[in-house]
Amino acid sequence: MSDSIPPILDLVEANLVAARFAELHWRGSLAEYLEIVEARPLVARNAWQRCLDMIESHGSLRSARNVRRWKLFDDPLGNGDDAVYGLDEPLAQLVQTIRAGARGLGPERRVILLHGPVGSSKSTIARLLKRGLEEYSRSDEGALYTFSWDVDGEITPSPMNQDPLLLVPNEVRALVEERINKKLRREYRIKIEGELDPVSRWFFRMLMERYNGDWKKVVGHVRVHRMLLSEKDRIGIGTFQPKDEKNQDSTELTGDLNYRKIAEYGSDSDPRAFNFDGEFNVANRGLLEFVEVLKLDVAFLYDLLGATQEHSIKPRKFAQTSIDEVILGHTNEPEYKKLAANDLMEAFRDRTIKIDVPYNLSVKDEVEIYRRQFARHRLPGKAIAPHALEIASLWAVLTRLDEPTHPNLTLIQKSRLYDGEDVQGFTRDQTKEIKDQSPREGMLGISPRYVQDKIATCLASDRPNVSALDVLNEIERGLRHHSMISNEELRRRYMQLVSTAREEYEEIIKREVQRAITADREAIDRLCGKYLDNVKAHVTREKLIDSSGKESDPDERLMRSIEEKIDIPEARKGDFRHELLNYIASVQSEGRTFDYRENTRLVRALELKTFEDKRDTIQLTSVVSTVIDPDTQEKISVIRDRLMRECGYDEVSADEVLHHVAGLFARGEAKRGGNAEAA
Repeated sequence: MSDSIPPILDLVEANLVAARFAELHWRGSLAEYLEIVEARPLVARNAWQRCLDMIESHGSLRSARNVRRWKLFDDPLGNGDDAVYGLDEPLAQLVQTIRAGARGLGPERRVILLHGPVGSSKSTIARLLKRGLEEYSRSDEGALYTFSWDVDGEITPSPMNQDPLLLVPNEVRALVEERINKKLRREYRIKIEGELDPVSRWFFRMLMERYNGDWKKVVGHVRVHRMLLSEKDRIGIGTFQPKDEKNQDSTELTGDLNYRKIAEYGSDSDPRAFNFDGEFNVANRGLLEFVEVLKLDVAFLYDLLGATQEHSIKPRKFAQTSIDEVILGHTNEPEYKKLAANDLMEAFRDRTIKIDVPYNLSVKDEVEIYRRQFARHRLPGKAIAPHALEIASLWAVLTRLDEPTHPNLTLIQKSRLYDGEDVQGFTRDQTKEIKDQSPREGMLGISPRYVQDKIATCLASDRPNVSALDVLNEIERGLRHHSMISNEELRRRYMQLVSTAREEYEEIIKREVQRAITADREAIDRLCGKYLDNVKAHVTREKLIDSSGKESDPDERLMRSIEEKIDIPEARKGDFRHELLNYIASVQSEGRTFDYRENTRLVRALELKTFEDKRDTIQLTSVVSTVIDPDTQEKISVIRDRLMRECGYDEVSADEVLHHVAGLFARGEAKRGGNAEAA
């Protein structure tokens, strides 16, 4: 082994900082803790305030849709593995709710209910919040503290990890709060709310009797220490998942008697003989996640209502016990419909803040979901061809969209509008109106998990390359037996959308091949210059003058051959030409140089015209032939190289695209020939 590589043991030791360990495991007296509170009041925040500050500590930015995107949900702590895409608006609503709760405006007495279809990232959002709180508690800004009792040589922790400030008697809390808040520069205020847990009350009362009410001597038995939130260690982070109704027991939420200790303490009402290890107890000072909360037995819901409204729970044989935690539940559509139809659940509905978490409606964001899972470093020896993830994403999004009500808008165009792209004849304001007409869009459709499974199946095949057509074919096969589609009409719609996505893919690769064929920039520049000269002459009613000084009329045939490529009708050709010249004039008046490449429609028209002029010399349809002459083979190799260089294909996928497009052109020519013969 090389001397330059340290042994693993030394490597580990060299990267551990003993001083950091000491900071995270600080211990001291109550007096020392009160000094910390006075210097840094934020250590005494409640759970809602801490959750808000944790989210804000990661920062935010304005998304392309002008909605604040909170960076916590990009999963900075997990290198983006759990990043949430396309849900900026629901997440902004969630953070706004937490902010209102931190200010004490009411949401702190509610259950936050994430509601949406299966696979819409509800669990992921909860996981990011829990992980964020864990890491935040390990930072200087997120430090929080709890305490233990040191009595007669025996250490007894506060079983619910309560804030040491709860040891301050009620009659002086207002004075302490006033002093603390003088230094607080926040939109919220620190309040000392709640009472000591039953175990701490027992010790406090016993010591007050021992010292004849001398509070200072009582708290001399208090040992304060740093608290690190941890779901695995069940400290400040709780998760509850309902089981079969016959096996549900409310003690899972509020704790249960420890029968072995009853004999030691002599009574089942002695708090020291009780295990405060229910999920409500465990999650105190942090966050409690209820998985599929609406599957809870009704008896559980009573505990949940008290926990939200009163910030207290009722352990068996003990008085109401204070809690301080954010309660987050999530549920799917069928369960929520049952709740809405059940009059007995009205009290629960009244104490929830529902936040809809729909499926993603942006193709670009949907692509990121699949790209995250199928990143290149996870696919040794496999390649995903360009557009495979994009087309799979397009199909998934199409299944979630309502059919457009506007007569001039197709479903594909609607998806482009939702992606922030320009669609002729529609403005951004109209896009908002279209969205408002379909408020439940995204609550139905195909889950990303289905598409992920189909991509994974393709990757598990023997093929070294997975194309968009491979994925679409696998999606189509799976739809025939999809267990979650019982409605045959819906199944047919999804199958039809596979065809729609396939047609869109074929248009994309046809354009790429056309661009590869017409990659001669100088030829397009010349064609553009010629077209604009003719347009100017036509609009100004002037003659064209060539280099020899010869005059001629504008070439109407040339202009129409270009304009028809982008569906400019004969009746609108004059308007289009005037608009184009006016735009060029406005650009020049601003001191800028007109660049036709900034006009996507004009570029597309010029490319199609150039392709039309060159296609006969390239003879692309000969790709599907068994015999190709050397000259044509060389030209096709040039096209293949351009596809690889400019579009990201490898050699295998470039050949597949060329063969597929050649087949499309061959069928198109055969169809045109058949039509001509019939005529």
